[in-house]
Parts: sequence; structure tokens; C-alpha cells
Amino acid sequence: MPGLLEVKNLSKYYPVEKGVFKQAVGMVRAVDGVDFSIAAKETLGLVGESGCGKTTCGRLVANLLKPTAGQVLFEEENIYGFKGKSLNNFRKKVQIIFQDPFSSLDPRQSIYDIITEPLRIHHLCRRKEINTKVEELLNLVGLSNDIVKGYPHQLSGGQRQRIGLARILSLNPKLIVADEPVSSLDISIQAQIINLFKDLQQKYDLSYLFISHDLGVVKHIANRIAVMYLGKIVELADSDELFAKPYHPYTKILLQSIPSIKTKKNDKVAGKEGDKTAAPVKGCAFYARCTKAANRCRDMEPILEPKGEKHFVCCWYPE
Repeated sequence: MPGLLEVKNLSKYYPVEKGVFKQAVGMVRAVDGVDFSIAAKETLGLVGESGCGKTTCGRLVANLLKPTAGQVLFEEENIYGFKGKSLNNFRKKVQIIFQDPFSSLDPRQSIYDIITEPLRIHHLCRRKEINTKVEELLNLVGLSNDIVKGYPHQLSGGQRQRIGLARILSLNPKLIVADEPVSSLDISIQAQIINLFKDLQQKYDLSYLFISHDLGVVKHIANRIAVMYLGKIVELADSDELFAKPYHPYTKILLQSIPSIKTKKNDKVAGKEGDKTAAPVKGCAFYARCTKAANRCRDMEPILEPKGEKHFVCCWYPE
């Protein structure tokens, strides 16, 4: 059975320009041959350090960017072929929530206008029913209707993120791309927003592509986790299995970097410094930073291969 969303060999390259005439002298491979799927009612966590390409991948899935190669199938249809009415229908079904809840809300619009704008654009609600719908959406995300006349700058970060969710939910989407939705919030507020995501998923059968650099956060919400490094997915597994038995050395570094009261002062992350901005022309992208790299890693690029029924890893020496 095909999933709700299928990503096939998805790539996005940006030219590196130099000189007065801006000649292309190379390419930054922000996303490089990525494959994954998301089923209905499932949450896929996409994790990796800053600059690995996870945000670009999310924007490609939401059809905010066009790919260099590959395709994204939503309900078995290629989203990059959508135009006009079909594109509008896709916009309603796939929504994105951004990292900064302040810059993603128009400061000149009231909370009422922010929430009702999608309803007006897509003609989803009669004019006499809008006020009732706004109150229903605010209650759904745990906010009082008293704030509708206010503006984003008058709200806290957590409240602004809830407003963003209310605006999204007005369209009854099937998939939400959540791009670092809690990274700018306090720890206590993070937990509230994560719980809200989970409650909304159960109530509305939502699917999530949850993007984050924090494996500790992703663990609490994701069914499966894809680990991304320099534009490539290097490991993909069920959440519990990834934490119990990681194979890729980069995944192990990410897991070791999660703060813990059990971590000793002198504990070191098993990795070395290397080029974190661009993948090599050939060989493994993690070669420069891997403590166990061999000549084969330098000369030949590994592919994502199964290490179990639902566990995949991109490494020549995963043991």
C-alpha cells in the first residue's frame, strides 16, 4: 500500500557563483537523492545538525521550492505537476508551520484576521459562521477567544505558535510539515506544544513531517526517525529501535549529544572535526569526520541498505 506521501530521489542543488560575471564554479547539494514515505496518521522525524538540508527538504515537500531532480507523490500524484485548482487543493491538504512563530505571523494583522484569512481565501466558511469557527479553533489549541482583537507582538512565543496551528487547522489538512516548531521556545512550553501536536494528531488523524535538530524532542513524537547529513539520509528506523541500536556513526554522535543528568563532565562525543558544509565529490559524506573511516569510505559512496525489517543505514561498516 502506498503511503500518504512518497519522496523519490529528491534533490535540490544551488549553484556556487564566483567573479564579476557570476559564473557557476560548483554546486551546493542541499538535498541529494532523498527517499522516504509517510503513512496516514504517522509522524516521521527528520533530524540533523544545522545546514544538513532538512528545512530545504521540508519546503520541497510543501511545494514551496522546485526540485533539481526527483519527485514527491502526495496521494499518488506528483505535486510538482499541480497548477490552478489542483494546486489550491494541495495547499489545503499540506500545510507548513515555521520555526519562528513571530516572523511567520503578519504583525499588521490582528489574531482574528490571521486565523480567518485561509477561510476567506478558500471560501471554507460562511460569513455569519466565521466568528464561531474562530472561537472553535482557538479553543482547540488551548487559547481564549479574548485575544482575537490583539496582535502577535502582544503574545508569548508559545501563544504565537498556537495561533499558527489554529490557522493551519482551519484548512483541515492531512499532512503538516513542522519545521523546528519548538526550538525557539522554553523547555516547559516545548512540552506543551509537543503534547498539543500529539492530541491534534489523534483527534484529526494528522500526519507530520517533524523537522528538528534535537533527537530528544523527536523521540517523544515520532513513529520513525530519518537522520540527515549533508543532504543525504544516513539512517532510517523506528524511533525506539534507533535509540536502542543506532548503526551509523553520525547517529551515535547525535545520540551522545543529547543532554543527560547521567553524562559525566569528561564524556566526549566520538567524532572528529571536518568539513560540515559540503559533501565530497565521491565516497561517504561523513568520511572526514568518522573515526573509523577506511579507504573504501573515501572512494565509494554507500547506499541506504536494510539492517532489519524496518531499519536502514547508509554506511560501509555499520557494525
